[in-house]
Amino acid sequence: MNAELASETTAPPLRGSRSGRFLATLEPYSSVVLVSHVNPDPDALASMFGLQALLNRRRPEKHVTLTVDGIIARAENQAMVDLLEIPLVPVDRVPIVPDTAVVMVDTQPHTGRRASEAAKPLIVLDHHETGGNLDGVRFRDIRPNVGATSTIVTGYLLEQDVAFSPRLATALLYGIESEISGFPREAGPSDDGALTWLFPRANKDLLAQIKNPRLPQSYFATFQQALGNAFLYGDVIFSWCGVVPQPDIIAEVADFFIRFDEVSWAISVGLYDNIMKVSVRSAHIGGHSGEVLRAAVNGFGTAGGHDKRAGGAIILPDTRSETIETQLTVLRHRLLAELHSDEKHGRRLLTQCPIIPAP
Repeated sequence: MNAELASETTAPPLRGSRSGRFLATLEPYSSVVLVSHVNPDPDALASMFGLQALLNRRRPEKHVTLTVDGIIARAENQAMVDLLEIPLVPVDRVPIVPDTAVVMVDTQPHTGRRASEAAKPLIVLDHHETGGNLDGVRFRDIRPNVGATSTIVTGYLLEQDVAFSPRLATALLYGIESEISGFPREAGPSDDGALTWLFPRANKDLLAQIKNPRLPQSYFATFQQALGNAFLYGDVIFSWCGVVPQPDIIAEVADFFIRFDEVSWAISVGLYDNIMKVSVRSAHIGGHSGEVLRAAVNGFGTAGGHDKRAGGAIILPDTRSETIETQLTVLRHRLLAELHSDEKHGRRLLTQCPIIPAP
């Protein structure tokens, strides 16, 4: 058992709750594998970390493995894993045997957010409206009215009287904050209640280090590319990030552009390996970003998301410039059509900026 949990109480588990049903579903299995979406974000990482703490306390006889599908791409996410010592194993190295229970968090089966769907989950915990295939899932806790899966997991820990170590509280706090950041906030009373509970228990120094990591030169090069290839179509800004060093930066670009006071929608697109990644942001509640993006990529890509935030992926047959340009044109046309924006009257966001002489 994790040494940090030694101070926890020994109250019996609460069985009539959702957390109790979660634990009861896992009863027949000797090992538990926690999985999430490709390139997991802080909410996914914190949710797995929290479930590990729950199982270490209430089902200490079970072997629990936290997995990573893809890479930990964003600098803040890597700092979170390193500083909080979240133990991750590449998902393709974890054997799934009949006595293994697969628990999927922060995503759902067959939504295009995983590298492989070979291992069917026994349990799914999520807060997205992604329309996953839940056939065969024994227990599901899907709450679209909640801002983060970490909020659900925090509730499980409280229901089961599991104490929060500073590292665990920091992980869950950051997982929720990262998911409901921005204005207007996509958060409900349960998210705010979880934040209130977690904040005094979190390590503020670690949290500050996670939020302010050092950044490589490639980060700034991507933003230069995105700014130079950003176009306005009414209240929509559409930006091409080019070939990116890691996929999460495309979402960071969208988060950056949605703060522009002349737009209601920000769309950023970039290429990672042979996948065209798309991020959509809406400045207003009621934008239904996930629905907009799913409709736009229907038939040639996958997407999911919330009211204000959505992400998608399109696998390209090759990465020739003409293939990229053709797909980018189709994507832009369909997204602007979904947003009822006139593609014919677009203009470049920035004109050529002056360049000072080299020192």
